Amino acid sequence: MKKQTALFPGSFDPITKGHQSIVERALPMFDKVIVAVGCNTAKHSVFSLDKRIEWIKQTFAKYDKVEVVTFDSLTVDFCQQVGAKYILRGLRNSSDFQYERNIARINQELAEDIETVFLMTKPDDARKRNFVIRKRRFKIHSQRNNHISRRFQKIIFCHE
Repeated sequence: MKKQTALFPGSFDPITKGHQSIVERALPMFDKVIVAVGCNTAKHSVFSLDKRIEWIKQTFAKYDKVEVVTFDSLTVDFCQQVGAKYILRGLRNSSDFQYERNIARINQELAEDIETVFLMTKPDDARKRNFVIRKRRFKIHSQRNNHISRRFQKIIFCHE
């Protein structure tokens, strides 16, 4: 039987509980989930690539079916390179859906054998807003604002 592999691409800057939930809920659907951290030189990241990879590996350490990699190509090209037939995406709201649907259509035109699978985030994760997190203030800011800290992995707070 052919293995079903899904690619979950993103910047994961940082990885959140919402990301974790999407991967964990996708595991029963696929033989393997590849968490692929995109290297976009045009986008300034708050946390280093090495630190993000470390946190993601720690987050999914107990799952044999999760692989963590980096990539710097088109998502569909990388899917073909690693043998993934599915792109996994999380949706918080209708705006996310509209944005992701357009990308999925372009990906379908580029590689019609690759499907995009959407999973809705859990209600608590869906209420999360995009916060600007500054490297120097992350630890203090998150400790003062517990509603923010609950959204991010505890391992992130080790970052100096």
